[in-house]
Amino acid sequence: MRAGGTHFLHDAGLKKTMIINTGSRTDIPAFFSTWFYNRIREGYVLARNPYNPVFVTRYRLDPSVVDAVSFCTKNPIPMLKRIHELDHFRCFFMVTITPYGKEIEPSVPDRQRVIEAFKELSNYAGRNAVCWRYDPIFISEKYTTNFHKVQFARMAAILKPYTDQCVVSFIDLYEKTKKNFPEVRAVPMAVQRELIDAFNETAERTGMQIHLCLENQALVRSRVDADGCFSQAVLEHAIGRRLLVPGHAPARKGCRCLLGADIGMYNTCGHGCLYCYANYNQDLVRRNLKCHDPESPLLIGHLTKDDVVHEAVQETWIDSQMSIFDLMHKP
Repeated sequence: MRAGGTHFLHDAGLKKTMIINTGSRTDIPAFFSTWFYNRIREGYVLARNPYNPVFVTRYRLDPSVVDAVSFCTKNPIPMLKRIHELDHFRCFFMVTITPYGKEIEPSVPDRQRVIEAFKELSNYAGRNAVCWRYDPIFISEKYTTNFHKVQFARMAAILKPYTDQCVVSFIDLYEKTKKNFPEVRAVPMAVQRELIDAFNETAERTGMQIHLCLENQALVRSRVDADGCFSQAVLEHAIGRRLLVPGHAPARKGCRCLLGADIGMYNTCGHGCLYCYANYNQDLVRRNLKCHDPESPLLIGHLTKDDVVHEAVQETWIDSQMSIFDLMHKP
């Protein structure tokens, strides 16, 4: 079928998906919340393949086929006024709160404002459905090992009533990261162990579970696992439902996270963080942001005559069999 010169296909070969992921490529809550709520109202969204841009996937935004919508953000504040438009969806919010200053995260709001927004999200979605991300960790003359120990403990004490889980990772030196943050260095394993030991003690005091994001199994502790930050178990805990997840290809070797169906786009996040892996440079980000239309089904730009739109195959993964797990997590 063709419409306006664009090809529309139904491809039964596409993998089934029940999770709509908004946060691996950009920060939709911070910069595109109006667009996202427009997509919720329209009931569908289009996403370009980052490696083959003319390949566009159409996802239905319908609770009957979307078992969870996940958000990963440094600034959920713009979403809050319209948050009840998500009432019919199960949502999982991962909010990054770090101790870094403006020289590292130029456009991230004041930490206290983000913490207050975190609390509001928790009150809306439930303590299980909101996760704190303390990542990425790097060490410098200013951000020392002891600095991280103190800051992590302080923030954990504040967030304890509002979440029971935290994601921790050490900086990965992607080529984009090395280009934008040339002075950064990998964190030595001895320092990683020292920090994780301290974080584990904090987690034992606060009752939090720490999830390492693709880190060494040698860092596993009593309250620290290396099973992934967005694994099936993490998602089940967040939405309170058992999932029957078919086999899926990992995003990276050793990664167990369910990261398919991302509706974001690289080189569109305006935070300007030096450690960012999703932006190549700020000039490209600015050019892309100028092409954003809140009324378009695509995050950036519009469909062209060369685009081929594939309908995603979406079927629920929720286990329809009532279980003790379901009763314990019944909202």
